Amino acid sequence: MKRIAVVLSGAGYLDGSEITESVSLLIELGRAGVKYDIFAPNKDYKATTHHSLTNIELGIRNAIEESSRITRGNVRDLEELTVTRYDGIALPGGYGIAKNLSTWAQDGPGCTVNKKFKDVLQKMHESSKPILALCIAPALIARVLGQITQPNITIGNDEETIKKIERCGGEHIECKVSDFVSDRENKIVTTPAYMFEVEHYEVFEGIQKACKEFLEMC
Repeated sequence: MKRIAVVLSGAGYLDGSEITESVSLLIELGRAGVKYDIFAPNKDYKATTHHSLTNIELGIRNAIEESSRITRGNVRDLEELTVTRYDGIALPGGYGIAKNLSTWAQDGPGCTVNKKFKDVLQKMHESSKPILALCIAPALIARVLGQITQPNITIGNDEETIKKIERCGGEHIECKVSDFVSDRENKIVTTPAYMFEVEHYEVFEGIQKACKEFLEMC
């Protein structure tokens, strides 16, 4: 049975993992009969309201605790992730990627990436194990692997983010929300998801297709 590591970064697209993307991914992995374990960084962060969209801070939250809201409690500390135990890694989007797993939100292409997360991505690549990244998550693929290889990835068609990805060494390919980009040489699969303002079902379609491609690589 295939075994996949899923990395979350909180709960909610403004400060953690995007919930629809995360749930869609877990549903597809489950339907495929895949065994998966879920990880998140043990990091405290300032939570942001998702109701008024005015960036009101709601206090301090913990990424493991918040991620557990999505997974019904089954989340491990990212530090426990051992690459040799898994056949691939899957990364939902959400701005927690840019805030809790890196400093991309502040520093863009020059960002610092969580040391453990960076190490995991590099070892996955070195071991020729596939990586699935949704929404903004491909930006960190470019940041971590762009100087090692030139990964073909997508975040849709946002010009500013495309420029940042290319500065990191990534090769960006524009892609519709219902489709995906497959870099078979580097075993990296990406789909734009909520990088577009679209209907939820369209995001699900793209994730469904990308997940199938990813699992075929495992």
